[in-house]
Amino acid sequence: MLGALIALAALLSPAQAQTRPEIISPRPDSVAVTIYRDPARGDGGGMNLNFLNGFAVVTETRRITVPAGPATIRFAGVAEGMVAVSSVVRGLPGGIIEQNRDKKLLSPGALVDGTLGNRVTLRRTDPATGAVSERDAVIRSGSSGALVVETESGIEALQCSGLPEKVIYEKLPGGLFATPVLSVDTVSPEAATVEVTLTYLAAGFDWNADYVVKLADDGTSLDLFSWLTLANGNAESFADSELLVIAGTLNIRQPMQAIADKPQATPLYIRCWPRGSTAAGVFDIPPPPPPPPPMMMAPSAMRTGAVRAEAMEEVIVTGSRVTVAELEALGDLKLYRVPFRSTVAAKGQKQVKLLAKQNVPARMVYRGNANGSDETPEPLEIEVRMDNKTATGLGLPLPSGRISVFDGASDNGLLIGQGRMRDYAVGQEVKFTIGTSSAVRLATTTLAGSGPEGSENRKLVLTNANPEPVTAEIDLAEIAEADLRKATAKVVRKDGKHVWQVTVPANDSATISYQLRFVDG
Repeated sequence: MLGALIALAALLSPAQAQTRPEIISPRPDSVAVTIYRDPARGDGGGMNLNFLNGFAVVTETRRITVPAGPATIRFAGVAEGMVAVSSVVRGLPGGIIEQNRDKKLLSPGALVDGTLGNRVTLRRTDPATGAVSERDAVIRSGSSGALVVETESGIEALQCSGLPEKVIYEKLPGGLFATPVLSVDTVSPEAATVEVTLTYLAAGFDWNADYVVKLADDGTSLDLFSWLTLANGNAESFADSELLVIAGTLNIRQPMQAIADKPQATPLYIRCWPRGSTAAGVFDIPPPPPPPPPMMMAPSAMRTGAVRAEAMEEVIVTGSRVTVAELEALGDLKLYRVPFRSTVAAKGQKQVKLLAKQNVPARMVYRGNANGSDETPEPLEIEVRMDNKTATGLGLPLPSGRISVFDGASDNGLLIGQGRMRDYAVGQEVKFTIGTSSAVRLATTTLAGSGPEGSENRKLVLTNANPEPVTAEIDLAEIAEADLRKATAKVVRKDGKHVWQVTVPANDSATISYQLRFVDG
């Protein structure tokens, strides 16, 4: 049947094609947006709303009445970052014969270009008397230069008269739309009202996880809270949408931004002679008003770290809802489903609750390596660790994101460190660095003395100025690069390295000496 309809469409005469009725669907009845992270952004990197390199799968449902025979269906309000070749339309009785991305958006420049050579109305207002006058005019130039019009008085450039003026168009030029449009041609065997599903890929989206950690006074446990931040860099809002995000990395052969066929909003450039060189009626235009003061955060948001200063542009915090994003499996990827419909505004961000866990066992480890300069004590990194297991109160896939750590011993929740975390699966040991310590330092000394050729003797001194003992791990060498011998303290093999694990008492130090014999490359 579909083949017969296609054959019928091919036999349509040019006159029939020109009279093809247009059916405009102004907006979807329902929409689902599934957002994938920018695969090149890195672990926990921040998002720039003006340069979002993630993408989304958008699924729209629309109820459309189609006539019998040929028709053009225009889906208005699709994302400007739409990848048109990825679109799939289901539900039309006659299927699809052809589809096109309507690339011209309604704009001042497009109006001028579409009305070139046609009649418009020129309205002017005398600023002294307030009198309004109108006259017919014909546009004689396009949008790329001075807007030249012809009236009964002659040819002149618009906005060079010294009077406030505007152009009134009698009708909208064909092929212009206020929002991005996807058009499809169809031939329906009969008139029908049908539910049509449009699915497509769209560039200009991204998402990120942000974690807030409240560390217990003794450093042995923490409370973990996470925001899921969704970003939409398109000029279209997705109202009352089903929202989903995908955690994991896809093999993307080409960035979506490179293949998105964005519509064009032609600007209008109006040029005139230098100010004051025409008529005395030229008046000064007052400067624009100053920008409004920045929005202040609520004290509660400042205490909990729920809203960060660098992420305040158009962020909608929906943390008042007690529901949490629901986790589902999607092959080797993970899918987080927001359990309520919500709106992702144009050029905006939204935050929803991802997870909240209390009293998760944790430990503080001071990390360093033995590659420092001789006898110059260097500060160690402070690393927080926890086991991602159900028995410890976690047991959830943790997407990469930024982390802010607050002091749980303080009523004000003072910030004590920030870091980034990579993706972690269930069962892994979670690690993230929150800063460096000026109280725990490591000094490395290369010792002179005899030894086998290609070897080196070293001595490390680890000092702890804290009033409590600390646990430290020092990387001595890569296992593949050197053999370690004659160590005066316990050394283990961990993550492909020789590691010195030691507990340093309060206000005390620990020392190790050893010999490295380097492996020939």
